[in-house]
Amino acid sequence: MSQDPHRLPDWLRVKIGKDSQGQQTRTLLRNHGVCTVCESARCPNIGECFSRQTATFMLMGEVCTRHCRFCAVRHARPSDTLDPLDPDEPQRVAATAAHLGLHFVVVTSVTRDDLPDGGAAHFAATIDAVRQTLPQAGIEVLTPDFQGDMSALQVVLDAGPTVFNHNVETVREVSPLLRPEADYDRSLQVLAAAAGNDSGIVIKSGFMVGVGETDEQVRTLLDDLAQGGCDIVTIGQYLQPTRRHLPVARYVHPDLFDRYAEWAVGAGIRHVAAGPFVRSSYRADILAKAARTSRRD
Repeated sequence: MSQDPHRLPDWLRVKIGKDSQGQQTRTLLRNHGVCTVCESARCPNIGECFSRQTATFMLMGEVCTRHCRFCAVRHARPSDTLDPLDPDEPQRVAATAAHLGLHFVVVTSVTRDDLPDGGAAHFAATIDAVRQTLPQAGIEVLTPDFQGDMSALQVVLDAGPTVFNHNVETVREVSPLLRPEADYDRSLQVLAAAAGNDSGIVIKSGFMVGVGETDEQVRTLLDDLAQGGCDIVTIGQYLQPTRRHLPVARYVHPDLFDRYAEWAVGAGIRHVAAGPFVRSSYRADILAKAARTSRRD
């Protein structure tokens, strides 16, 4: 029996936290003038995370220069002139993380192909600001591919994040449809270059299912990520943000997510979060700690 893409199965009931605590987090973020991918990308876990006073910061504005068909973040038009980077943003992110009492700080960004370095120096400045404000905190950066510019990538790695994350997003066969301005092999090259940096940084990637892939293609993707040196992989269900975005091709049952996790471990990826509501920053602190501990063993 085919699935109705407009009717969510029972296992996709959104988790909701305490609204009063979530509103306090929203107010704090707005007062500090920082953006979160939680709000911009319409993350289904926002109620749960905001109620625990945690969030994933989003750098460089709220408009992306790419036009991925899965993403709810606003996209630039060819005629748009994007705002210059705010040099005070790294310090605001660090101050907000301190006010939230975070012990692990996750930072991502829109993709800014209009910038010569893709925003790499801005990522590095944010890492430095968080280190100065919260010297004991772990830091995870989820970056774009910098159009394959390895010198830009190196700027981020030299800043010394705890975890370097770059999402491949989907299997090779679906990638041109889902992320037309990105490239599957280029993403793998970025991950492999970060893994070969020999700096002790944990390497992470993630992808969605339910966008038209087959299970065998998922298995091949996991093999590719393992060969690229990934320590951590996250796997989640794609949910259509609006009717204008790519329709959901299938809703993957939780039991199949468990099988994907087994495949990942079998491929050599030791730390996996797989499930319908898993997103890039899901259990980020726990996964990072486990990955760093296993490296020492």
